[in-house]
Amino acid sequence: QVQLVESGGGLVQAGGSLRLSCAASGLTFNYYSMGWFRQAPGKEREFVAAVYWSRGTTSYSDSVKGRFTISRDNAKNTVYLQMNSLKPEDTAVYYCAAPKEPLRSGVRSRDYDYWGQGTQVTVSS
Repeated sequence: QVQLVESGGGLVQAGGSLRLSCAASGLTFNYYSMGWFRQAPGKEREFVAAVYWSRGTTSYSDSVKGRFTISRDNAKNTVYLQMNSLKPEDTAVYYCAAPKEPLRSGVRSRDYDYWGQGTQVTVSS
């Protein structure tokens, strides 16, 4: 059974930083791409960043590029999202996600099948 457990959310002032973690179990982690998505109140879930199984290649949405960094530690089955220079518009519930099968990747919600419970990030102005 695949489980994804996020942690690290919280309240931070604009310009501050947070580091999210997502611990994965029930899958051969090093063969899975991992993604971070977020959903703000009244808005659709949107792609934030992904780190792919092959060579750790990364992708970012334009809204976070240059401010957020996704990384993975295959020895710990964990993916991280380092968020710097946070803005009020980054306020959302952040979700970690994994596809149903290994060796797959993508930047759309429908590319992912397993989701964590989410962690709230609130950025005050």
